[in-house]
Amino acid sequence: MEHKKTFFSIEKETKHGTVIVEGPVTAEALTSYTFHEDLVAFRLPEQQHQAIIGIAKLDEGRIILMRQGTTVVGYVTYLYPDPQERWAEDRIPNMIELGAIEVIPAYRGTGAGKALLEVSFMADEMEDYLVITTEYYWHWDLKGTGLNVWDYRKMMERMMSSQKFEYYATDDPEVTSHPANCLMARVGERVPSETLERFDRLRFANRYMY
Repeated sequence: MEHKKTFFSIEKETKHGTVIVEGPVTAEALTSYTFHEDLVAFRLPEQQHQAIIGIAKLDEGRIILMRQGTTVVGYVTYLYPDPQERWAEDRIPNMIELGAIEVIPAYRGTGAGKALLEVSFMADEMEDYLVITTEYYWHWDLKGTGLNVWDYRKMMERMMSSQKFEYYATDDPEVTSHPANCLMARVGERVPSETLERFDRLRFANRYMY
């Protein structure tokens, strides 16, 4: 399928001043920005910067970021599921994964995550996509936030449901390995039933195993 990318940009006032939330951002634009030193949830900031530039170059890749000036203080990524994950066993053309969402500690509690998701789904073409996300407690900053796994999960729930993400049951071993983990998905208004049927088969790959 053709992956249309309609750009949106909003300004948001925070206790640290005005930030820009925009995207999908091109790889070229990303090279002119720097990653804040506190963006360390997944890898070192410069390494993550390069990884995100790579995602932006993908046909289906979408990067939405929050920046203050030219410094990126938060981002969210969308791309096809990792080939090593169950969700890639059937490459559904209009199913993409929210792969990572990260905001520096100073901007947490400012609505930064919700703003990133809001801009993510401003584009009409997102109604053609089934967007999935797997939430694993070992990716959560429990120490930095002072939250336990259940309070952190509730926080994630509220943020994701703001853009119509809902829970979906699955027998995927990674998701079921801890009760706080979960699979969520947002079904665009134009997603055909065939996509959902294929997604259902991925969710319960072990249904017919004995």
